Amino acid sequence: MRSALVLSEVRWAAAALAAFAVAAVGDLLGAWWPLVVAAYLACYLAGGWEPLLEGLRALRERTLDVDLLMVVAAVAAAAIGQWFDGGLLIVIFATSGALEAVMTARTRASIDALLDLAPETATRLDPDGERTVRAADLVAGDRVLVRPGERIPGDGRVDEGVSEVDTATLTGEPVPQRRSVGDDVLAGTVNGTGSLRVHVTRDAADTVVAGIAAQVARASETKSRRQLFVERIEQRYSVAVVVAASALLAVPPAFGADLRETLLRAMTFMIVASPCAVVLATMPPLLAAIAVAGRRGTLVKDATVLEALAEVDAVALDKTGTVTVGRPRVLDVRPVGGWGADEVLAMAAAAEVGSEHVLGRAVREHARHLEIPGADGTTALPGTGVRARVGRHDVAVGRPELLDGPAPAEVEDLRAEGHTAVVVVVDGALAGVLALADELRPGAGAALADLTATLGRAPELLTGDADGPARRVGAELGVDRVHAGLLPADKVEHVRRLQRYGRVLAAGDGLNDAPLLASADVGLVVGDGAGGLGVRAADGVLTRDPVASLAPLVRLARRARRISRANLAFAAVVIAVLVGWDLFGTLPLAVGVAGHELSTVLVCLNGLRLLVWPGWNVPGGSSADAERDERHAAQDLGADRVGVS
Repeated sequence: MRSALVLSEVRWAAAALAAFAVAAVGDLLGAWWPLVVAAYLACYLAGGWEPLLEGLRALRERTLDVDLLMVVAAVAAAAIGQWFDGGLLIVIFATSGALEAVMTARTRASIDALLDLAPETATRLDPDGERTVRAADLVAGDRVLVRPGERIPGDGRVDEGVSEVDTATLTGEPVPQRRSVGDDVLAGTVNGTGSLRVHVTRDAADTVVAGIAAQVARASETKSRRQLFVERIEQRYSVAVVVAASALLAVPPAFGADLRETLLRAMTFMIVASPCAVVLATMPPLLAAIAVAGRRGTLVKDATVLEALAEVDAVALDKTGTVTVGRPRVLDVRPVGGWGADEVLAMAAAAEVGSEHVLGRAVREHARHLEIPGADGTTALPGTGVRARVGRHDVAVGRPELLDGPAPAEVEDLRAEGHTAVVVVVDGALAGVLALADELRPGAGAALADLTATLGRAPELLTGDADGPARRVGAELGVDRVHAGLLPADKVEHVRRLQRYGRVLAAGDGLNDAPLLASADVGLVVGDGAGGLGVRAADGVLTRDPVASLAPLVRLARRARRISRANLAFAAVVIAVLVGWDLFGTLPLAVGVAGHELSTVLVCLNGLRLLVWPGWNVPGGSSADAERDERHAAQDLGADRVGVS
């Protein structure tokens, strides 16, 4: 609770609640009336000053919103002596705002923790030596030194050196690419084991990364206009209530009606017509859905995302890092020249001991069951592989470029199958070829089948990877619509085509997916691979089980929408009945207040029951997991209240 108190909405709501409790207890016990009124006034000021200020600001812009209407209704109740009812309106409204602020702050804090803060400096090669400068100050014509493990600071061409560059953040390709003299490199990618001297060919403002950021900004501006349904109707409703209340005050006395009776009727109308129940009809179920999703590892930025999720018709998924783990694994060992498969694998693993290269880790992982011989004199071959002395043999492991001449048939066969080929060379001769491919996320096939059943339409796979690997992954997942070789702008254009027929949900993991996420109606970024720009472009973050979470998330959003609609219908009926009774009959004030408050409490409780929703079923999940989730679901709201950082 202490961490939640950093939010001003929470502090003022707590103060309003405390003052209301003091006033109500004092009133009940017959305390001195001026003290009771002072406590009620403190409640009104603590819980009402912020909505009043917002309402007046809106009024200055010639709009009338529900904030001002709620304050006027509370003041009207106090004006006719119903201090308790007015205070209760204030407390309900302030508590709703505080709850929304806590949920939003908690989610945004969790999202901000995922941001990748990349280095912003570069080593520029000047005539008088090396100089550290801001990467943003680089211009075309500069030369920079990129040491092993550093991010490349600008788009350019390699002048000197050979290395491997991890381009996953831009292209989605999980295997680092060899770069040597004359090859192009892009800002934001990560250099491997060799040093590179790069001739910058674009100013910092014109890099591919900058272009992606601009695409994200344009798409996000379009999506920022999204509003809650209630917010879209509250302006007209507020105007209608004010006009009707004014008419009730002005018209009857003109025809000789008693002024006090007219004032009482108008004030009762303001109370029963105030949209407490309407406001709370949608927010509690949406906030409860955000809490449930957060418990399961999906951070949703705000309530409007849930509304959009409920209307999703199609899904576009990035391949690498989304449906796959973005980490290659060894699928096959094909020995050559009389060597055994285990011998080839053991020697390759021995040479790769101590290597941090993604392919080296995959080889060692696959050879865990073998006895690995010792290796001496291990040497990195930047951009190509490694070399080591294993027993009596000289062993080299790496790209097919280790071999002289054209690639052997084994390598070509693996490439045709959509695999990455790693050769093992022993004493200068090819001893075997390892087939590697990106690893599917566990249960991805079942999760996509569940998503297809939920939406009635199969998802589409988008990737910047080559066609062969993309088709192989699609076949393993049972996805027919696979689009390979796409640049970030191509992915955006594909989403635009899908949006002609409905709302689109997109999920991806890297910087290259940021435009895709920003342009989709709902964009979700995979948390374990999310770059800062990708997180900022997205509407939410999938921190675990990204593919398996999609179908339950859509079902949860649709469930929240159904509850919201039921609440709205119930609230509208109650308001219509009470208003009609007041206009065409004689509605006792106590009955009006009781009906208004009871309907407000009921819609709130109906929305919060989503906290114990048992429908988050992840394919392949154990019954124990489901039981644990249900047991903790009722604690979601409390956990979120104390989770603000």
